[in-house]
Amino acid sequence: MLPGPTNVPNRVMRAMLAPIINHRSDDFVELYTDVVDKTQQVFETKNDIVALSASGTGAVEAGVVNLVKKGDKVIIPVNGEFSNRLSQLIEGQGANVVKLETPPGQNATFDQVKEAFDNNKDVKAFYVVHNETSTGTMVNYLDRISDLTSRNDAFYVVDSVSLLGGAPLPVDKWGVDVCMTGAQKAIAAPPGISPISVSPRAKKYMQENPPPTMYFNLARYFKYYDEEKHTPFTPALPLLYAYREALAILLEEGLQNVFNRHKVCSDALYSGLSAMGLSPFAKEEDRSISIVALNYLDGLEDKTFRNTLANKFKVLVAGGFGNLKGKVFRVGCMGEVSSYHVMRTISAISSTLAMMGYEVDAQAGLKTAEEKLKSL
Repeated sequence: MLPGPTNVPNRVMRAMLAPIINHRSDDFVELYTDVVDKTQQVFETKNDIVALSASGTGAVEAGVVNLVKKGDKVIIPVNGEFSNRLSQLIEGQGANVVKLETPPGQNATFDQVKEAFDNNKDVKAFYVVHNETSTGTMVNYLDRISDLTSRNDAFYVVDSVSLLGGAPLPVDKWGVDVCMTGAQKAIAAPPGISPISVSPRAKKYMQENPPPTMYFNLARYFKYYDEEKHTPFTPALPLLYAYREALAILLEEGLQNVFNRHKVCSDALYSGLSAMGLSPFAKEEDRSISIVALNYLDGLEDKTFRNTLANKFKVLVAGGFGNLKGKVFRVGCMGEVSSYHVMRTISAISSTLAMMGYEVDAQAGLKTAEEKLKSL
């Protein structure tokens, strides 16, 4: 129950047993074009797709170095570890970064974003972390951002590494120019494939202004795909097979059903754990669907709690980042998450707390969660 990598279905794992093929062959063209098609369906876009053989951070870096130049003005909300890393990447390009900083656990409001655009008419791009993994917060107004970026044709870039595939993010409908994710989160594939969608106008800009990098130069990927449906460098073939299978599972279930399952399981975790006396870290209106961050009870030691949970009950959760280390723990709610995962996690947490001398109402937690899960 980590915020990633998540549990991977056996069907996806078996896909990696496919024979290694020549990545300059017709077999690869068949594989990669299918990957692109299925990725477009999950992203809900007709935009170009690049499936990088890299971690999610690699995709995010590609989304920065191909668009941001020295002196560009960029707006970005910052409220945790990963949005801070993204702002540092942008600053590393020599950009003039307008940070909308808020305390961990709450997001900049839409009105604050609008005010930043009102005060910065020359903004080149808006970058946003859709789902802040470190604090369990999610931005809920991404559907309104293109109204702001369209004022002066600013680029709209979304880092949805820890949420895409688990909640609605219709790229074309919401006018997103560049969107990045990682296969090991809500898509429930092994780590190592990180897809990016790029709009036609962002593609044109990248082709006309290539970055001083080779592996993350997206214009090279466009060229190879447009000409021969290949990738410029050797891809992680077994991981591509697994990623394709994971996408197929999502599409077979149906995206709306997948989104609903994630939402119901998330609601059950929040309500069930709250009924036991644990309090969510993030403000209610900003809480993530895929990462449930919870405050530790007074005196509860982080490593002892998580080690007991793992060793005695085989349930893995994550601790806090930076200043939140030892103050919160984070439960992943993504991928193949189901009623089973929710109920087992709540039961294991309640048993661990009891073993450590804390009185919690386990039955209240389980009953509350069970009521929420009835709709699945």
